[in-house]
Amino acid sequence: MAAAQQILFIQGGGAGTHDAWDDKLVDSLRRALGGGHEVRYPRMPDEGEPSYAGWAPAIRSGLAGLTDGAVVAGHSVGGTILVHALAEQPPERRLAAIVLIAAPFVGRGGWPGDEFELPGDLGARLPHDVPVHVFHGLDDETAPPSHADLYARAIPRAQVHRLPGRDHQLNGDLSEVAEAIRPGKP
Repeated sequence: MAAAQQILFIQGGGAGTHDAWDDKLVDSLRRALGGGHEVRYPRMPDEGEPSYAGWAPAIRSGLAGLTDGAVVAGHSVGGTILVHALAEQPPERRLAAIVLIAAPFVGRGGWPGDEFELPGDLGARLPHDVPVHVFHGLDDETAPPSHADLYARAIPRAQVHRLPGRDHQLNGDLSEVAEAIRPGKP
């Protein structure tokens, strides 16, 4: 019997986000994936005040517990901090995919932010053989949809999925994410 594919899902920031908002995304992902997957959803420290210094160690701890072939996904600022942490210190395990969901781009052309500004050579710092998916709702009023284009420029191999009629929470539906990360998908 094959082991379940692991997905490490990093929540977005904001007071109560883990239990009141992003838990619905995780539930949607679990339903859409069905059996054969283990979605891990750790609570980030001080979720109301996300910071690279606070969250990166928790993300690295989550990464350390994964097996080869796992998927890492982050929503909103959790995605921004996740991809920054991966660029700063590549994971020890081979990943199947990196998924950013409605992640604000922090850096040139995006949001200002000294603490976790993304490096200019972001794409070159990520594991080269790992697919990167960027999902963004076109009705997102929190992180502008144009940030998906900034990720596409910073990570030229990224597959950008622009979702019409979807908000910052992708209307609570991660079925497209599930489809993209199923084993055997590019």
